[in-house]
Amino acid sequence: MNLYFPENYKPLLDLKNTEKAIKFVKDFFQENLSAELRLRRVTAPLFVLKGTGVNDDLNGVERPVSFPVKEFDDKEAEVVQSLAKWKRMMLAKYGIPVGYGIYTDMNAIRADEELSNMHSLYVDQWDWEKVITSEQRSLNFLKKVVRQIYAVLLRTEFMVYENYPKLKPSLPEEITFIHAEELAERYPDLTPKEREDEAAKSYGAVFIIGIGGTMANGEVHDGRAPDYDDWSTSNEDGYKGLNGDIIVWNSILNRSFELSSMGIRVDKKALEKQLKLTGTEDRKQLLFHQKLLKGGLPLSIGGGIGQSRLCMYFLRKAHIGEVQASLWPEDMVQQCAEHNIVLV
Repeated sequence: MNLYFPENYKPLLDLKNTEKAIKFVKDFFQENLSAELRLRRVTAPLFVLKGTGVNDDLNGVERPVSFPVKEFDDKEAEVVQSLAKWKRMMLAKYGIPVGYGIYTDMNAIRADEELSNMHSLYVDQWDWEKVITSEQRSLNFLKKVVRQIYAVLLRTEFMVYENYPKLKPSLPEEITFIHAEELAERYPDLTPKEREDEAAKSYGAVFIIGIGGTMANGEVHDGRAPDYDDWSTSNEDGYKGLNGDIIVWNSILNRSFELSSMGIRVDKKALEKQLKLTGTEDRKQLLFHQKLLKGGLPLSIGGGIGQSRLCMYFLRKAHIGEVQASLWPEDMVQQCAEHNIVLV
């Protein structure tokens, strides 16, 4: 099992106070995120029809959980893996104006996930999407939105500390921006994950830009589907990519810790380019892609922010199972219990 046990780990909150703190973190963060980015909460689906192109295929290898629907002549439905494309369709459906957006609770089942301190079969995150102009499809605008989200993270961390003084703040005042290409140049002998560790440890909080495209050294820092984030457009820094991840240093796990994946979404030109680069041009016939190619969807920026990840980080927990109910192998439950990690 891929587990890490912090030396002499002891939770700072008991089960009762952990549950109270989880509610506090979730309520406070989403209210502040909504106000900061001007997002309206909407209701989201747990599953969508297979073959529409609406579901997210993540890195392209994860199998979505699916089932036949009797009332639809046994057509297959898929449990969502994220709502990256669905949200953009909702911006059009609700007629959301420029400068405003939506957010929702996204609940997913990822049966192929490798269980660890940070990963479970169940994914809960806030998915958000906001309408932008063509002029805002820039790295500078992306950085502005990242800073807004980071400000909400700082606010949340402080209020958690106010309510639970044992949970002392550790985030730096500002987030550092760095491109995946720069990390590859700085640490050529390390893997992408090891580069993230080095960057997060050095700066405390980083936003790694340009995730999904092939870099100059032939590597891909991390996988991204070709049909939502724009990872191929040249930006103002001389690199490619208008997307990235918010990553912080987790002192409990002694490693980098991703809190959010986000980016400016593909326009027609970027979609066609990225489908060609990935050999997935057959997707052009799918519902979502047809709408985008025909100009039926607004330009947007969006992302996902892990709910259990946030709770795990702010409450200084060593395992995601301490803040989230899911399925765990019996030997994992036993090993964790031996190290003062109680999985709910």
